Amino acid sequence: MGSWNVHRVTAGDAARMRALRLEMLADSPLAFLETLADAAARSHESYRRRIIEASTGAGFANFVADPGNGGRLIGHAGGTVMPEFPGETVIFAVYVTPAHRGGKVLADLIEAVNDWSRAAGRRRALLEVVVGNDRAVRAYEKLGFTDTGERVPHPVIPTLTELRMRRSL
Repeated sequence: MGSWNVHRVTAGDAARMRALRLEMLADSPLAFLETLADAAARSHESYRRRIIEASTGAGFANFVADPGNGGRLIGHAGGTVMPEFPGETVIFAVYVTPAHRGGKVLADLIEAVNDWSRAAGRRRALLEVVVGNDRAVRAYEKLGFTDTGERVPHPVIPTLTELRMRRSL
């Protein structure tokens, strides 16, 4: 499976992060809040600005799994603060490339988000998974997340439902 390091994004990651984002949307279109077409239409400068925004501070962060050879990134997880979930980090846009699924990449990404969250004083993490994505649910359960029993409409596709999972940090 190789080796990697997980780090918070930097401005230098913008081009590789854009490539990973397009891969994420092509591979798992129901899991994310934008379409592949919309993401592909955004300029490189737009990606670069968003990466810079996510590279510092305690309110919004992106982490990537990097094989360290200048090649393609192999995973991503983001964290943000939302007023409706005080004291929690909302984990979003979690993705691991198919060749690296089932290993430790997911755990390393989630732990990076959790470390960032704890450093900011937050003690719980929340994420949402499309109902029926049992593989993702099982993976998150292995990382200590539990189903809250809450079901919410998918924010983009009204025919889908998401389940909420939480973990104490």
